[in-house]
Amino acid sequence: MKPLIQAVSHRLSSADRQRHYGHAGAVIWLTGLSAAGKSTLAMALEQKLMELGYSCYVLDGDNVRHGLNSDLGFSPEARTENIRRVGEVAALFADAGLLCICAFISPYKADRQKARQACRHAFHEVHVDADLATCTARDPKGLYQKANAGVLNNMTGLSAPYEPPETCELTIDTRQDSVSQSLTKLLDYVLHNIPLMPRA
Repeated sequence: MKPLIQAVSHRLSSADRQRHYGHAGAVIWLTGLSAAGKSTLAMALEQKLMELGYSCYVLDGDNVRHGLNSDLGFSPEARTENIRRVGEVAALFADAGLLCICAFISPYKADRQKARQACRHAFHEVHVDADLATCTARDPKGLYQKANAGVLNNMTGLSAPYEPPETCELTIDTRQDSVSQSLTKLLDYVLHNIPLMPRA
């Protein structure tokens, strides 16, 4: 008896998609504390890459929680499920031949590793590094202020842990570098590691 679920093979190969888009599919995963600059860099990178001819899309933590993951809270279990779902979706984007730029706190090393394992294509983990004091001073959403006032629980970096990468493909220090400087480093990394190719 055949199983109820069977994978269906695509007629297009990764090479077909690469020739079509002019570059390989990949996941660029930005991790870091809230207010470290992940979303800012992700959206700016998307714009720059599109101008250069890349096909890409940003999956942002807040945006995804308005739709796909609107049913999830912020317990450790919910955070793990959040990243599991996003990791699988990002892998599909990469398999389709696109660059999927992910901007998620993704506080647990094990969850980020599972996202890497889900991706059959290149996975580039980028640590957007800013210390707690810097992020608290920025606090564009007022989350740290609410957490310190006891209004918000499970705040990463305060009442919930953040496990920074021990090894990753790139670290960007947004404590010292401006948005422009940080974007230049990130863009240079992508151009070097995921180069554009002549289209057929």
